[in-house]
Amino acid sequence: MNERVPGNQHFWDKSYPEKVKWNIQEDAGLWTGPLYHHFDSSVHRYPHKTAFTFLEKSWSWQEMGGLVNRLAKGLHGHGIEKGVKVGLCLPNCHYYMIAYYALAKTGATIVNYNPLYAEDELARQIEDSQTDYMITVDLKQIYPKLEKMLHATRLNQLIVCPFADCLPFPKNLLFPFVKRDDVCKIPNNDRHLPFKKLIENDGNFTPPDIDVDHDVVLFQYTGGTTGIPKGAMLTHANLTANVEQIVKWFHDCRHGEEKIMAVIPFFHVFAMTTILNFAARCGFEIIALPRFDIQDTLELIDKHRPQLFPAVPAIYNAINNFHELKKYDVSSLRYCISGGAPLPAEVKRDFEFTTGCVLVEGYGLSETSPVLCVNPLDGKIKTGSIGLPLPGTVIELHCPESGELVTKPHHRGEIWAKGPQVMAGYWNRPDETAKVMENGFFKTGDVAEYDEDGYLFIVDRIKDLILVNGYNVYPRLIEEAIYKHPSVEECVVAGIKDPARGEAPKAWIKLKDGLRMDEHDMRTFLEDKISRIEMPRQFEFRTEPLPKTMIGKLSKKDLLAQESGRG
Repeated sequence: MNERVPGNQHFWDKSYPEKVKWNIQEDAGLWTGPLYHHFDSSVHRYPHKTAFTFLEKSWSWQEMGGLVNRLAKGLHGHGIEKGVKVGLCLPNCHYYMIAYYALAKTGATIVNYNPLYAEDELARQIEDSQTDYMITVDLKQIYPKLEKMLHATRLNQLIVCPFADCLPFPKNLLFPFVKRDDVCKIPNNDRHLPFKKLIENDGNFTPPDIDVDHDVVLFQYTGGTTGIPKGAMLTHANLTANVEQIVKWFHDCRHGEEKIMAVIPFFHVFAMTTILNFAARCGFEIIALPRFDIQDTLELIDKHRPQLFPAVPAIYNAINNFHELKKYDVSSLRYCISGGAPLPAEVKRDFEFTTGCVLVEGYGLSETSPVLCVNPLDGKIKTGSIGLPLPGTVIELHCPESGELVTKPHHRGEIWAKGPQVMAGYWNRPDETAKVMENGFFKTGDVAEYDEDGYLFIVDRIKDLILVNGYNVYPRLIEEAIYKHPSVEECVVAGIKDPARGEAPKAWIKLKDGLRMDEHDMRTFLEDKISRIEMPRQFEFRTEPLPKTMIGKLSKKDLLAQESGRG
């Protein structure tokens, strides 16, 4: 237990779910094996059940297990072992799952890449991470950029997977012809390793010994608290611990029976843990799309009847506002976990009313594998709260200026987190690691407060604070107020330069289709909801959706870049 808290009690003890035990130290040996152990267990327990469905083609756990072992043996035969960095630059498809667990078996370090990265971003991450191999597909949207990296960076070889083999018969045969403009012809040379050749073996592979607490299985790149991309080093123990914490939280899920939607990308740590690793641990069937498309998503929910659907708020919001939603049966959904961005109360309310499922907000970061907190599934859920710490996780609040521990409810402080899921540090950045780690705690850069029941409420990112005449203004509080207007579909608030006040808030707003309002209307609406100093100096109303990241989060960065470009 955390001895730094008076009385040896945590502020969340009184509200912890009855069926979930916080102190799991005595269970530690059950959930600290190598990352691939969970996957192998599901292969053994559920060999004939479906593990993965992609564009109407399915693979059983037994089939996936065979492919993982054969790829692991093929990779090892080409020198991929402990210490070697291998990139995954793949859309959501069965290849990602195969490559991910095969690499874990070799002892190599996986480096996640966003397939939509520009060439400069790819080159920077390849050099920084020391990536020597990259696994990708033969699609023109992705492959040509990586082929250039063979000549411009240290990248040595590309392992190329044929996208046509993701598709069911006869689409797999027709794809290279019907979609020939989308498929690349891959050179036959020593810089390219065909996936099919790597799996031409018997799959008899003995993994190396893994030191789960120290062997790094993943570099997850993040801007962190400084905005500079750096690789969070996550060990086997970090990732297996976090998925086990989630399993304990979702204690009534039926192992080997449930289905889980995968529309957010596996290369993002949120989907990697709450979908890929969670499914592998519990034997769930993953129903995947290469990217989020609202109609395709609803059709798959209607057809395949999944129970679990982790996503970001913008996706739930898009479903709420989809004009043909009534055509689809989404009643199979039981639990949805929202992460990656604040969940507006109105989005949560409307989604739960529409689907009848429980939508809970969670919280985490790349540096924490990522999940730290979630609202209870069978206890009190507080709208606007990120919930309670997961089992084995200690959360403290500290004054950002003095570092002093915050011990009273409704007093703000920076979240410091400690637990088995907290990273080993930043790759090759000891100084940056030292800035964010103290006595085993990770300083998140997020400002929060807790209430009388021990529920945590995020106020904002420290780096997103707007200094208006020296006063701290939190964009999230303004966004929450704007979202209360029934005409608002999407909203982002950020600070812009102001000659008189230094900085001032600006709001970008997308209204629901067919609705109108102007700046005067919005100012009038907000007058009794935020202070004068918090009132945005500018409102920009848009008819098109606001820009989003690959995972579907509203992109404050893109909006500020557009603002800067206007001079």
